[in-house]
Amino acid sequence: MNDNCEVKVIGAGLAGCEAAYQLANRGIRVRLIDMKPAKLTPAHKSASFCELVCSNSLRSDNIENAVGLLKEELRRMGSLIMECADRTRVPAGGALAVDREGFSALVTEKIKSCDLISVESAEVTEVPEAPCIIATGPLTDGPLLESIERIAGTALHFHDAAAPIVTKESLDMDKVFVCSRYDRGSDYLNCPMNAEEYFRFIRELVKAETVELHDFETPRVFEGCMPVETMAKRGDMTLAYGPLKPVGLIDPRTGKQPFAVVQLRQDNEAGTLYNIVGFQTNLKFPEQRRVFGLIPGLEKAEYIRYGVMHRNSYMESPAKLTPWYELRSREYTFFAGQLTGVEGYIESASSGFVAGVNMARKLKGLDPVDFEASTAVGALGHYVSEYNGSDFQPMNVTFGIMEPLKDPPRNKRARYAEIAKSSLARVFELTEKGEI
Repeated sequence: MNDNCEVKVIGAGLAGCEAAYQLANRGIRVRLIDMKPAKLTPAHKSASFCELVCSNSLRSDNIENAVGLLKEELRRMGSLIMECADRTRVPAGGALAVDREGFSALVTEKIKSCDLISVESAEVTEVPEAPCIIATGPLTDGPLLESIERIAGTALHFHDAAAPIVTKESLDMDKVFVCSRYDRGSDYLNCPMNAEEYFRFIRELVKAETVELHDFETPRVFEGCMPVETMAKRGDMTLAYGPLKPVGLIDPRTGKQPFAVVQLRQDNEAGTLYNIVGFQTNLKFPEQRRVFGLIPGLEKAEYIRYGVMHRNSYMESPAKLTPWYELRSREYTFFAGQLTGVEGYIESASSGFVAGVNMARKLKGLDPVDFEASTAVGALGHYVSEYNGSDFQPMNVTFGIMEPLKDPPRNKRARYAEIAKSSLARVFELTEKGEI
């Protein structure tokens, strides 16, 4: 093959759009195929690309946090997703959160305005002939999933959940205070609870009705998106030490730290919509109104989106994919996104970046670039391709999967700072060599 051919990128989520953009930036023609708007998955509502179906937060923006480092690596290498996220960010303390609709619209605009990318709305039911990048996301199912399984082996599954979104005008602001933890700004709305209110809420939450899941008798749930009702069943104080922890929050009306706090994070640029942080749920919709209505300030909340739960699929990628996400058994066939076993928005974009860069290099007759496990970008690829344990599961980026330092500082913060310094030096080296 050569760089005059067209690459089919299947799926216009974060991974697919990033891959298509990187290919086009390297002079490769791309046909980006997505089934929207003709057909939507159970989790999608919009016709735009890169729809964020769960949180609008891309998590920490501090490079001494692994996902913050991953974002900075991608920024420095020219990521489309990071450019659009930075341009549509909304207040979220030390995290990078985006205006959900504005972010999706900007990515869509940039993709559709690219001369080398043609966009097609169609449902793909078979893995296309190479060269192609499959980035159809964790909701891949039906004939396409069966086709993937024929060439790459049986897919694994887990259940994921999303939190509700409410309107700010429907909140009782006499009961809500504005503050970020440790007085680091005013980016969150906080619903304080005393002990009586908290335990009443827990009692009702654990006995509330949930939506029946038909896929499995015992659903496997990703720990990072555990439904709030499931966490509550682990013990009365689980939420008080988890998403409802009051640490670093002082109610200005009492001058004291509440017993527990439910936080809401801004979901759009206008500041009219807020999502309930950590409240991924599988409760029936009337139960969400009833139980969450016990939270001070949310008694009459108007729900723009209720929390939902859905099944996710992912490949058993170890030994089947390379660290740059190419299928070992089928040349010029790459995968990207959560289907590969990376977990999270930025992790998905990262896999799309690596797949797009290396597909372009392969078509130009160049060796693949291995970002190495010394970088967050590379560590994800090595994790999904080389994990040698007995229970492969989706993984967010962590310093634990990155290559350890030869002589690490004993202080954790200093150690993470050194890992970030080494990682960004590797990114600089690759950029200077023109490999990316």
